[in-house]
Amino acid sequence: MANMPYNTAWDDPATRRAWTKLIACAILGQILWPAAWVGMLAWYVSSPTWTLWLFFAPMLYTFYRTCLQPAYFVWAFRARRLLREYPWQVHKNPESGIGKIPDAGPADVWLKFPDPERTTEKVGMVMRSHFRATFWARRLGPGVKPAKAAQVEEVWFAGDPRFAGVIAVPGPRRLYVICQRLSYRGIPAGTQGAGPQAVERARRAGIRVESLSSAAPGAVEN
Repeated sequence: MANMPYNTAWDDPATRRAWTKLIACAILGQILWPAAWVGMLAWYVSSPTWTLWLFFAPMLYTFYRTCLQPAYFVWAFRARRLLREYPWQVHKNPESGIGKIPDAGPADVWLKFPDPERTTEKVGMVMRSHFRATFWARRLGPGVKPAKAAQVEEVWFAGDPRFAGVIAVPGPRRLYVICQRLSYRGIPAGTQGAGPQAVERARRAGIRVESLSSAAPGAVEN
């Protein structure tokens, strides 16, 4: 593992350019996907009956992407808060796999990063199902073709694996927020073995960490 020569990932001009591209794509999608859905719907209702089946699947897909699009803004701004708080760390061939770790389903792809306070231990982070996860899911874990696996031999990580972080390939490119299941719903302080400074830093990065007095070990997501 190596650190980049910046106090935070956001200090790197390349990171800011990558995030600007990310939010620009989100804005563009917010315009184009609804327009495409309205266009497909208009075409659908005005087309001859025998052609309706040709437009049904594309119309459903554009509707799905229209509903999904607001989530891109949420994750883009979550990424920015993390990038403004944590520096990039460079990991060569990080451990990854599919299933067989706590909190991972049989088809869930995961990565492991060193625990910031116990560097001999690693913390697993599961990639939740999301459209932007496709790039990573097809290149991590066993059985991946060497050409694709080579694209993620070096992974940049900005965050705390006990809570959340942003991963990227060198550049950075392919920014993706990866988090523990409870990180954005309110995770009990202390359950991840994080000290007070790490907890406070996670809060500054936008992660909801409850106070020790109100947290109950084993609390679950509502």
